[in-house]
Amino acid sequence: MSETATLIIDGTSYELPIVTGSEGERAVDISALRSTTGLITLDDGYANTGSCRSAITFIDGEQGILRYRGVPIEDLAERSSFIETAELLIFGELPDTEQRDDFRHLLTENSWLHRDMRDHFDAFPTNAHPMSILSAMISALQSHDLPEHHFTDENGFREAAASLLAKTRTIAAASYKSHIGQPIMYPRYDLPYAENFLHMMFSVPYRDYETTPEVAHALNMFLVLHADHEQNCSTSTVRMVASSRANLYASISSGVNALWGPLHGGANMGVIEMLEQIRDGSWTPRQYIDRVKDRRSGVKLMGFGHRVYRNFDPRARILKEAAHSMLDAMHITDPLLDIAREVEQAALSDDYFTSRRLYPNVDFYSGIILRAIGIPVDMFTVMFAIGRTPGWIAHWKEVSDNQRQRIYRPRQIYTGENLSEWRPRAER
Repeated sequence: MSETATLIIDGTSYELPIVTGSEGERAVDISALRSTTGLITLDDGYANTGSCRSAITFIDGEQGILRYRGVPIEDLAERSSFIETAELLIFGELPDTEQRDDFRHLLTENSWLHRDMRDHFDAFPTNAHPMSILSAMISALQSHDLPEHHFTDENGFREAAASLLAKTRTIAAASYKSHIGQPIMYPRYDLPYAENFLHMMFSVPYRDYETTPEVAHALNMFLVLHADHEQNCSTSTVRMVASSRANLYASISSGVNALWGPLHGGANMGVIEMLEQIRDGSWTPRQYIDRVKDRRSGVKLMGFGHRVYRNFDPRARILKEAAHSMLDAMHITDPLLDIAREVEQAALSDDYFTSRRLYPNVDFYSGIILRAIGIPVDMFTVMFAIGRTPGWIAHWKEVSDNQRQRIYRPRQIYTGENLSEWRPRAER
């Protein structure tokens, strides 16, 4: 017998089904609530609402667990590349050698931009934010790629997914080059995904940028750890747009715009801004920590705590090790990075933060890694978008493959004026 929950309204009982996920998560199914009771639920911000059933990513915030398609994030970070992780998310399983080689070939062949698209970069103001360029250029890809890609068959979708993954990286680097007035660099056939991005970011026609294994490893790990994170703001946006049967590019562009918000994708920028504030304010990290504990000061500790993870962020543990290894290997002299290490140590040794389970999250260490690599702060959110693209593609496909999928249409509780009469302008 199926388990149910009983809801009593005005003395009448209603039985609501309880749905149990594969990891034991339980939810009360209210999909028939309005039709049977005339009521809706009110959950401002969807904090307690499951918007869908998904087989892509599992998170247990209390235990600090993150898995892509059942595979622990720790294993993927240690053993997989970003592209192998992307294939796992998008196609549902880790690729064998033949599948991996085939997808690598598709990425290489689709990494170029149409000549007409290169002209678009010149049309943006020199001070245009890279996220605005990324969003607009992904939308523009529709005009060039859609006639070639058919999303209804598996081969067409594979090529479209590869094209979007490859071109997002190319667009991101080209937007940076345009912003600083340097020539746009072509992708290289012989470089892996992360190394190719660094080449397009930092090479110039007269000198190729040569990365180090430590930098390439840290960037690859950054991308793996950002590849998906369940029903966050940008992913939910992609799914909502996809539910209207919007194409892949339109849906991913909407995700970029959602990620642009400072409360979502801008958190790692906030970490660097905090470190600069400590430096410019002539405070010691310990003094800054004390100001954070004084609620009257309005000072915040950026990069600590997480809405989902109530204990620790498993991504942060992985990136912490990568960050420290990379910094030690690079012998970087950067006062901000020294401040970051001191802030981390001061907070972790303070009962005020540990008792509240405020540990460093992925944004704290990702900001440090990106700065050490040389990525400018206004490109931080773009880097997040590159990493999150596989997850967005996977969620778009999950929505599109669902033959019973209805267009997303939340309800609301109206709190405006009651019935009012229209008055002529002279009487207003």
